[in-house]
Amino acid sequence: MEKNSRIFVAGHRGLVGSAIWKSLENKGYSNLLGRTHRELDLEDPAAVREFFDREKPEYVFLAAAFVGGIIANSRYRADFIFRNLQIQQNVIGESFRHGVSKLLFLGSTCIYPREAPQPMKEDALLTSALEYTNEPYAIAKIAGLKMCESFNLQYGTNYIAVMPTNLYGPNDNFHLENSHVLPAMVRKIHLAKRLMEGDWDAVRKDLDARPVEQVDGTGAEEAILAVLAKYGITPGSVELWGTGTPLREFLWSEDMADACVHVMEQVDFNRLKGEGREVRNCHINIGTGKEISIGNLARLIAATEGYRGELVFNADKPDGTMRKLTDVSKLHSLGWSHRVELEEGVDRIYRWYLDQTEAAGN
Repeated sequence: MEKNSRIFVAGHRGLVGSAIWKSLENKGYSNLLGRTHRELDLEDPAAVREFFDREKPEYVFLAAAFVGGIIANSRYRADFIFRNLQIQQNVIGESFRHGVSKLLFLGSTCIYPREAPQPMKEDALLTSALEYTNEPYAIAKIAGLKMCESFNLQYGTNYIAVMPTNLYGPNDNFHLENSHVLPAMVRKIHLAKRLMEGDWDAVRKDLDARPVEQVDGTGAEEAILAVLAKYGITPGSVELWGTGTPLREFLWSEDMADACVHVMEQVDFNRLKGEGREVRNCHINIGTGKEISIGNLARLIAATEGYRGELVFNADKPDGTMRKLTDVSKLHSLGWSHRVELEEGVDRIYRWYLDQTEAAGN
């Protein structure tokens, strides 16, 4: 990519896309294209085609997706497969029609089987059954990965698929129902601590910034306590889903973005496909290669936030996949390794969360 290349970051306001945008800016790329959902509905094929006709991007980062945690994945199964397939079909299809020089597709490590050998190598893909709770999302992402691979093999395009592990960082989603595990814990523990301390000003600021079921900071104390209790948040205790024993890997979003830009700058499909008649599993895992139990993650967040209340694990709720660790040897061989360790990242994300909550209240 040249510094003045026209680069479209699809999903540039989200956790992933905003980090990629920032990384590109920091590296001196000056001709970035981004559209909010209101400005461009990526599920609308006519709108996406019109955008590509008008803006003629040369490079594309496909970071847009309909995402959520274990609760959302269980409840909105049709949305997770249908909406993500629509986005991928439209953006990858128009990239091909318009001769985009290179595309980076971002998937997720949930593409791997529930019982995949650990750590998960790229060639574990499609070797056995997926985890049921996120099967629709995983199938959509596998379809996107295979679409990139198939265009490359049939038409000689240069579309790279990367599979980041669990991400967290600036612009994360802290919705109590639809967020991923780490940001959900950050917010739950923060609110429980403030309730425990009787700091209603902080609780109300939090709800003004991010209302819960239409209850904001102007609500009566009884209404606030009732809605937070629905999500396991009470003065002095936090209920978390599952047993706390599953192991998870977490990557700071800005590290992920740096890896994506590195791949876009340095790695082509021909370097990944190797030799042989059958070409598959050319995607790249992006992660740390390190893991932590959900229980220990909760305790790390509690210690970071100074919370001394109770952490309650509800074993009647699903755990999801018990272990999900990426093998990042391919990524390391391509010249990239992570920089931000989890302890530093948790401190960073909590400080970011507090700053954003404070700013929203001013």
